[in-house]
Parts: sequence; structure tokens; C-alpha cells
Amino acid sequence: MRALGGLVYQAVPAFEDHLAKELEGSPQVESHGLLYHAPASIAEDPVFWHHNVWLDPFSFEFDSISQAASALREIQGNWAPQFFTSYRRGALICEKLPKVPNKKRPFPFMVPPVPMGAFSLLDDHTLIGSARCTSPFPGGLIEFIEDPRPPSRAYLKLYEALVRLGRFPGPGDLCLDAGASPGGWTWVLASMGARVIAVDRSPLDEVVAAMEGVEYVKHDAFTLKPHDLGPVDWLFCDVISYPPRLFDWIEAWLASGLCKNFVCTIKMQGQAGGTADFESPRRFAAIPGSAVIHLCYNKHELCWMLPGPGLS
Repeated sequence: MRALGGLVYQAVPAFEDHLAKELEGSPQVESHGLLYHAPASIAEDPVFWHHNVWLDPFSFEFDSISQAASALREIQGNWAPQFFTSYRRGALICEKLPKVPNKKRPFPFMVPPVPMGAFSLLDDHTLIGSARCTSPFPGGLIEFIEDPRPPSRAYLKLYEALVRLGRFPGPGDLCLDAGASPGGWTWVLASMGARVIAVDRSPLDEVVAAMEGVEYVKHDAFTLKPHDLGPVDWLFCDVISYPPRLFDWIEAWLASGLCKNFVCTIKMQGQAGGTADFESPRRFAAIPGSAVIHLCYNKHELCWMLPGPGLS
């Protein structure tokens, strides 16, 4: 096996141009399907538009299916494929590896503390992989068992954010849900037993508004100052707004000291060709102890968390 150095980024489908733009400062970047290998150096600025990052990439020349599978098994047990070519040969290798559960998951659950490797094929006889990756999910992807009760599918973003954080609001917690309408995130929080102040100019779904512990406030959340609402245990925000406005509002909350746990959607605008806002996510990521990631259930948006996963 040969260490490749650098990192391999697994791009978000339909946003490969965003990842390519983020990696412009890294020389000799090679792309293979959704995989982008930055071998010479890591990008100077944070990179967000990916589902997974391979931390210790290597390549391996093999003659037979059994040889490739055996080499992977000697390293560890959990391997998830990410193929863009040689699909049949890759499927045969997978058949000889321990099966990695990849079914839809219930919410909530705790991510097992076991390494999840990733591998792919460059051709019929060249394998690339990494035993260590940033995502705990196979291939960097997760699907939840869906619930028909929430009024929108936005609740799936909050499912994923909380599972990635590994901590959950519950009884005794007071949550602020900014931009709550129609109430998908409020539904999740109230279902877990938390009290929720749901703020939006539009009303909540009637079923959500009637849930125990839910208080609806008709208002533009960003015009409410922290001391207007007082201390909360969690601040959640899925407001459709320009990222700089969200950042200013969050800065006020951080300065107030009235909340310690944040999960916010950064709604992106523009195209990667020259008008996309890459600076705002970097400002959020620079907040100590926080993290910015692209959730599997995000579209043209990112998720900012404080504390970030594993940092509580």
C-alpha cells in the first residue's frame, strides 16, 4: 500500500463546483467522480461542501478480488464503498467484506464509536481508501425512517444535526426555534419533551401549535434581542435569510451569554462561479468550539453548531 498524503473529499452531489472552488488554493487536486484528492496541501480556508473526508488516503494495486478484500480486512472491519467506475468489480469486493449496516435509522440514536472506512476503485486493479474518515456514517450518508406527522420535511435536518452532535434536548430544557413555521423543528423538540418558544411571522401548523410545551410568538425573530426572550438552553434557527444577518444575530446571543447550545441553518445564495458566499460560513466556523458542516438533508445550505460534534 502507498500513502497518498493530503485528504480526499467526497463532494455533495450537484455542488461539486462549490467544493472545487473551495479547493482552488490546493495544488494538484485530482477529481474522480465525487472524490477530490488534494495531495500536496490542505486548503488554507475551511472546506464545507462535502459529505465525508478521507483523512489517511492510500492506494493499493491488486490482481484479484480476494486480494483486495483481504487487504482491507487486515486493516479493519468497517468499509463503505464510493464507486464511480468498475462497479461490478467493486460489488464483488464488497461481497467479501463484513456487511456494514446501511438501512434507514430511527430517531434518536447514538452513533457507535467505531471507525468507518471508505474505499473506491480508480480502475479494475487500483483501489484507494482510508481507514479514518470524518463521517461516522457509511459513505458519509444517513437516512432516517420518516414520520408522517411533522408538517414539513425540514424535521429531517434537525434529526441529523442532533444525531451528529450526540446530544438531545429533553424534559426541563427550554428551546428557542427561530423561523419555526410551519413547525417541523418545533415538532421534533416538543416530541422529545422540551419546552419550545416558536418564533415566526407565519403561524404554526395547528397540530404543532397544540402540542404540550409549545408557545408561539408572532414576530420576526431577528428583530428580537436576546434579553427580550431571556435565557434558553438551546437556540435553533432555520430562518430564510442572508447569512450575514444571521451572523449578526448570533453574535448578539453569544455576547449575551443567555444560551450555550446552537443549531442554525446557513442559507446560501449565489453560484460557485463567482457570486457564491464562501466568506460567511468561514466566519461561523471561526467561532471557537463550533463547527460548520453540510448535512445529508441540507440542500444549498450548511449547518452551524455550537458546541460542535464531540466538543461539548
